[in-house]
Amino acid sequence: MTTVVRGTSDTLTRDALAVLQPGFVGTTAPDWLLRHIGDGLAAVGLFGRNILTAEQVAALTAQLRAERDDILVAIDEESGDVTRLEVREGSSFPGNYALGTVDDADLTREVARELGRRLAECGVNLNWAPTADVNANPDNPVIGVRAFGDDARLVTRHTQAYVEGMQASGVAACLKHFPGHGDTNVDSHHAMPRIDVGMDTLRVRDLPPFRDTLTAGPKAVMSAHILLPALDPERPATLSPQILGGLLREELGFDGLIITDGIEMKAISATYGIERGTVLAIAAGADAICVGGGLCDEGTVLRLRDALVAAVRSGDLPEERLADAAARVRSLAEWTRQARTAPPEPGAAQEGTASGPGVGLVAARRAVRVTAGELPYEPVTSAPYVASFAPVNNIAVSNETPWGVGPELAKVLPGTEEDTYDASETDAAALVGKVLARAGDRRIVAVVRDAHRHGWMTAALDALVEARPDTVVVEMGLNRAQPRGALHIATHGAARVCGEAAVEVITGQGAGG
Repeated sequence: MTTVVRGTSDTLTRDALAVLQPGFVGTTAPDWLLRHIGDGLAAVGLFGRNILTAEQVAALTAQLRAERDDILVAIDEESGDVTRLEVREGSSFPGNYALGTVDDADLTREVARELGRRLAECGVNLNWAPTADVNANPDNPVIGVRAFGDDARLVTRHTQAYVEGMQASGVAACLKHFPGHGDTNVDSHHAMPRIDVGMDTLRVRDLPPFRDTLTAGPKAVMSAHILLPALDPERPATLSPQILGGLLREELGFDGLIITDGIEMKAISATYGIERGTVLAIAAGADAICVGGGLCDEGTVLRLRDALVAAVRSGDLPEERLADAAARVRSLAEWTRQARTAPPEPGAAQEGTASGPGVGLVAARRAVRVTAGELPYEPVTSAPYVASFAPVNNIAVSNETPWGVGPELAKVLPGTEEDTYDASETDAAALVGKVLARAGDRRIVAVVRDAHRHGWMTAALDALVEARPDTVVVEMGLNRAQPRGALHIATHGAARVCGEAAVEVITGQGAGG
């Protein structure tokens, strides 16, 4: 049972509100949110449901800043597969895996700077990105293309470049998911992942992108809801004093803001509950609680606020720890306020330059890898049939966000038709029969995502290519499966610009990297 807080002007209650980063419903700020900003709430999180256009987001953030000039407006804008700013049309920027495939740190820096510029124009000043995880497990269901790759040194140099580019635009970057979510086979949105490796492995493989990027000055780090017995056999990283206080603060010397991953994710909520999880996270060394991806109402804010106040009053949470967390939030808010009013840095992206608005497509083109089949490839010049084999999205990837090549092909070749097939099609022969019947005599473009992880997808693809050897195959996930088809195109991500780059190759207008 939580303590009911009746006043909202005392320091303790204001500190409890200050450490929350809640979400809300709607494309304008609800009255309850504005009221709590006045009472001490120092941050707000934006999700796809809050976004229609860049102009609308700018009006929304202006509404928030009318209540508090230095409010932190956060967003989960990784670009690539995980986009909020372009949730309904797909991202103008490829994601981390594509950038890691190109392996040009200057390009990564330019992409992050241009993305940061767009966020800043909308009034967003904290990005819950980049993903600094090393995707050590190719079957990882939640990281995958969100990581720069599976090599710690590559991930480190691109994480550093991303932070530099993002913060040059005045938007605070947030490394995630500390101390590394790459070697999991469980999605922490659904359950508690566990990584059973020794400290030597963690220090060589998982920690370098976090440890070595601290020199680039990231303003925030996000904790992972994962259990690492080598660091703490009892509590997940988000709730672990050994990991947040001992490893991140003391050993690695990070002095910025520590933010939790979504506290309502099942790894925490199903094990500890969100109130207890929030108190334990702050006590362990976290400074801010991300909540709102799922629970996005006033009642949730009040529950967490009151749980923190009650924990201080009962002695379960030192008042000094809560005050320190709130002070760190306000310090970052002040940095963003100053960055918003500072003149642009020399070399900032300008319209019409390579590092301006077109840099996303430039990067997507450079990330494409093409493998030709045995026969000479004939470009697709008339409207094809697109068969998209779709896995179930992880929760980080919005179901609203389109992916594939169908819409982009239709722009170039009007009359292009597309159907989507999923794992419910358990009979590969029957699935391929449907595809062939729908395609008729049109060329077939088969689009897959992480084919190596899905047996049904691989079986269908093999049967389809056997029946129609002129099929073009586009892999938009991890490029781990054997290339197949008349032309195999790996885009290393499913952003809209990745689809554009693939279409250029399919139609003979581009060669790929």
